[in-house]
Parts: sequence; C-alpha cells; structure tokens
Amino acid sequence: MTGQDRDPADGPPAGERSGSSPRLPLLLESVLSVGTDLGLRATLQQTVDTATTLTGARYGALGVLDPERGTITELFTSGLTDAERARIGAFPDGHSGLLGVLIEEPRPLRCDDLTADPRSSGVPSGHPRMRSFLGAPIRVSQEVFGNLYLTGKGTGHFTDTDVALLRVLASQAGIAIANARLYETVRQRERWIEGAAAVTTALLSGTNAADALMTVAEQARILADAAAGVILQPTGNGGMEIVTASTPDDPVGIVGTTIEPGSPVLEQLLGGEPVFIGDSATDPRMTTHVRSRFGPSMMLPLQSGGRLIGTLALPRRRGGAPYTSVDRLLACQFASQAALALVLADAQQNREQLAVYEDRDRIARDLHDLVVQRLFATEMMLESTRRRAAAAETDELLGRAVDELDSTIQEVRTTIFALQQPPAEAPTTFRGRVLRETAGAASVLGFQPSLQFSGAVDTLVRQPAEEQLLGALRGALAAAHRRAGVSAIEVEVDATARLPDGRSAVRLTVADDGRDDDGARSTTLTWQAPL
Repeated sequence: MTGQDRDPADGPPAGERSGSSPRLPLLLESVLSVGTDLGLRATLQQTVDTATTLTGARYGALGVLDPERGTITELFTSGLTDAERARIGAFPDGHSGLLGVLIEEPRPLRCDDLTADPRSSGVPSGHPRMRSFLGAPIRVSQEVFGNLYLTGKGTGHFTDTDVALLRVLASQAGIAIANARLYETVRQRERWIEGAAAVTTALLSGTNAADALMTVAEQARILADAAAGVILQPTGNGGMEIVTASTPDDPVGIVGTTIEPGSPVLEQLLGGEPVFIGDSATDPRMTTHVRSRFGPSMMLPLQSGGRLIGTLALPRRRGGAPYTSVDRLLACQFASQAALALVLADAQQNREQLAVYEDRDRIARDLHDLVVQRLFATEMMLESTRRRAAAAETDELLGRAVDELDSTIQEVRTTIFALQQPPAEAPTTFRGRVLRETAGAASVLGFQPSLQFSGAVDTLVRQPAEEQLLGALRGALAAAHRRAGVSAIEVEVDATARLPDGRSAVRLTVADDGRDDDGARSTTLTWQAPL
C-alpha cells in the first residue's frame, strides 16, 4: 500500500511511530498556541505558520473559501518572501489543479511528485519550484472554511505522520477560527450598532436634509469599509439619481448619475428589495457609467413604514473583498434604522418649522393689532393737536413727533412683512431675495405684486447696493399696505440704468394704485444705487 492509498486515520506505519515521539511536544505546543489571538486574521496566519513548522514544509498557504462560489477569496502564506510573492502575482482561485480537487473533495490530499501528477495544473509561473504536496481542509461547524496547502518537504515527501499531525492541527484550527469569527462578528455588530446610534443622534440634532443624507452615506461607507457611500433617490420619470456621495477618492462624475427606468436593479430597489453585486464592473444589471470604478457592492433600500426614501449603495473598489453574509445582514439593519431616523428627523424639523411659523404669526398679529393701532391712534391725536395749536414752535415740535411716529409705524409694518415670510433657507441670489420679499407681502396684501427684471440682476447687483434696495423694497411694500384701495403693485428692478454722471446703476421702482391721505392715487417710489 502506498502513502497515497493508506488511510491516515489508521495512524502512522510501524516504521514511523518511533520517529513521531519527538514531534509530540511540538504538536501539543502548536495545538495550545493556535487561537491564542482572538483576531481572525492573526489566527489564520498563526495556523499556516504552525502547520509549516510542524510538518517541516518549506512553504505553506491557507486559502479561505467563499462558501457560495467555492473559490479562494484570501490566501495567507508562510515561507514566501515579499519578492517571491510579487513574482507570483495573482494567486489561483482554486478552480484548477490539486487546489480544485481539494475543494471538490474536502479530505486530506497528498502527492509525492507534483510534476508527475496529471491533476497538477494552474500553478502560477512565478511560483517557486514544488515537488511534494500536502493539503487538508479546515472545518468550522461542519462547514469547510478553507484549506491548508503545504509543499517543499525537507525530507523529500510528506509522511503519514505529517498527514495525521496536520489533521489534528486543522481540527484545532477549526475551533480557534470559529471562536475568532464569533469574536469578529460581535465586534463588527458592535461597530454597526454604535454607527447607527451616532447617525440617529446626528440626524435628530437638527441637520438639514442634505447634511442628513451625507451623514448616513459617510457613516455607512466607514462601517462597510467601502470605497464610496452613495444615496440614490427616485426621479420623476421612474428612475433613480445619485444625490449624495461620500468617498475618500475623487467623487467627480458620481453625483447626478441616474439609473434609467426599466433596469432590473431598479425594479428590485423600488420594490424594497436589497441588491447584492459581486462585481459592479461586469454585472449586466449595472448600467451606469461609474460602475467600472467599483467591484463588490450592496444596494439597500431606505424605507420606513412602507415609504421608500431612497437607496443606500456601498460599492468597494475593483478587486476588493466580497461582502459576507454578516456584512449584508448588518448593513440591511443599519439601512432600516437610518431610514427611520431620516423620517423622524424630517418630522421633527417639520414640527419645529411649524412652531416657528406659529410664533412668527403670533408676533406679527400682536404687532399689527396692538402696537401699530396704538401708534396710529397716537399719531392722529398729535396731528389733531398740531392743527389746533397756534404757536409756530409748538406746531413744529408736534410735526416732528408726527413724522417720527409715521416712520416708526412704517418700520413696524416692514417688520411684520418680514415675520410673515416663510422661515425657509434664505435665497442666495438678489433675484431670489426680491421674489421672497414680494411673496411675503402677498400673504398680507391678498394679491401678488407683479415683478419685472431687466439686465443681469444676479451678476451685477452686489453689496451694499443689494441690502439698500431690499430695505427700500420692504419699506415701499409696507407703505403700500397702509394706503387705502391698493389693488395692484408693480415692482421693477433695472440693472441697466444710469446715474446722471453716467455711471452704471440699478434702479428699483415700486408703483401702486392706492390712495394717500390727501386723496392722490398711483404712487410711484424710485431708488437708485451705483453698481
């Protein structure tokens, strides 16, 4: 019976038993040392280093298998220098040669001469020369986690004792890996929970919509170790558009990318189903032009209470490690909690905005009903007293008091107009601010003033002319509200005007059809400011 045909479980042959005793202490030491570090990667590297030492192999490798595809996703090596690893280049995926045989038939495999074995193939051209080979599976809870590969036996070929020792080590390594995986899963779950809590706290602290989406995208990217965190939202035509992107690399060309209606991925996302992609660059379901930048990806719906807010996409770089089942589960849970936090933050913001609206309305109403009416009554009393007064000095003093009250009333009315405008984010352009002022006046006047712009208003009008004209506009609208019979107001902003000295200027004209105290109609007020 040859070494290849004999069952290693029967123990080493008689000729080897005497030689096995010196390695018994080494085996015990190896069994005790494997798994002393709870980190998974450290445990895997320790396992392959121990296997090469225990069996006297020159080179060793531990290939981690993808349970879904049956391919090698990571390879931990021992005995190879950095230069030798660089010469090898890409490691085999395990589909061919003895590595593939070991994956298909997970049991110890030994070969004394790789050059003569017809099953030996797929060895990288830069790999050091090999002759003897020994492989064994590592099982974790009856599932093949990976395989140990040893080559370059110092004595020429691996013995039955080597096979038996490797089986014991692989069994112990399986237990250590299970503990390390459990520890890694607990730590990973803890990080995702802390990340979700941090997102919820940030969203409920009052951030605006754009910042809220960026918070979700950035935190998810960090937790998933992704190349980018992307938020997509539905478009009007039934597609989806990237509205937020968090990436440490160049994000140019990502925001604004759309998934057109009819895409298979889109149908799943709009239906609230997560989508997991093995390689974004080659998957036919991916149709965007940015897919070539990325590899494995998760696309998770952000939905709460049946409402689809958008989609969270977490792509990794080309050639990046695929997402595990634990990664997918934790990311889906994070997306659900983030969606709920977004809904709660939006509701909280709406409640706060409503409270501001109500408070501003109350203040405006009190100012109008109490302060303005009393000031107006006082002005009328002073005006009546002035007309009855005979002395010129008294007449002048009362006239100034009436003018001050009139000015105060106009300023209070202007404040009322400002309070009754929506407390939304302030427009950044001069045109937008003019539109906002007239829209606020319309809620009090009962009609919308007409607007006309001439010239490149947003480009030419700058500070301090902008603030001067806006103040004049607010005062003019408040004054128009005081006049009786106002049914129309025309506002014109002309950025092509000229001052008498020929300088460029902006002109504001406010005309209304109301009636003054003296009965005059069609009042026109004009302001000019140099550009």
